[in-house]
Amino acid sequence: MSDLHAQYNEVEKLIDEEKFDDAIEGLKKIQEQDDNFVLAHLALSRVYTKTGQHDSAIAHGERACELEPAEAFNFTALSVTYQRAWAGTQDQQYIAKAEEAMAKAHQLG
Repeated sequence: MSDLHAQYNEVEKLIDEEKFDDAIEGLKKIQEQDDNFVLAHLALSRVYTKTGQHDSAIAHGERACELEPAEAFNFTALSVTYQRAWAGTQDQQYIAKAEEAMAKAHQLG
């Protein structure tokens, strides 16, 4: 297991314990070492969603999809991120984006 994967596994424990600030810090350290580490982007998207930081959550979800454009899971996760952004903001643009991301996931799946 690579050092980044070991660090990521430690961060996942922080997320499970709802220590979101510590998790964000750990994930940013992983990104400093490798900004293309998709799991870090997916986790940041999840944590930022949990903390109501929807713009940041979406940015990291979109980055994961850019890094792995053929991975259906990433688009499904992005769709969920958009849905939660809509729930948190009632901004209608997120509904259309959620549907687009889900359609892309189905196309890839």
